[in-house]
Amino acid sequence: MLMRYSPIEQKISDLAKPVLEESELELILVRVQSACVQIFAQNPQTQNLGVDDCAKISRALSPLLDVEDMISGAYRLEISSPGFDRPLVTKQDFATYNGKEAKIECEIPNEDGQKRFRGILRGIDENQNVQIEFEDQTTAIPYDNILRAKLIYAPDKPNKPNKKEKK
Repeated sequence: MLMRYSPIEQKISDLAKPVLEESELELILVRVQSACVQIFAQNPQTQNLGVDDCAKISRALSPLLDVEDMISGAYRLEISSPGFDRPLVTKQDFATYNGKEAKIECEIPNEDGQKRFRGILRGIDENQNVQIEFEDQTTAIPYDNILRAKLIYAPDKPNKPNKKEKK
């Protein structure tokens, strides 16, 4: 999995996965920022998450988080769909959203000193490099060098997987 989880995010992810899988939902990302725990999830078939699913997950996870006492003090639990500007987390995400506009932030800059890229995803190659096209060129970014990546919301181009890419 991409996104370097902090130890607390990893523990929450490990706790949340079975709860989501029980409801046939998929965990996309866990993010902990100050007193807020964000869990992004989706139904793999629809790539959405309804309000009822959010409430169900929240009711199931809240007591588990409280019992495990992973977060000191009061915190807010937010359950949501990844949305139109969804984070790109797995290698499969980069293949699935091939042809869509994205932002990528790297841990180590490339030879030109660039750490941030915005362009059109062109998949992931056999060497595990994410291909992104910008300024009339395609750049290969090693998957393991990616800190964060997300789709760019463009209302005229919905961020649904390309039909021929979807399984």
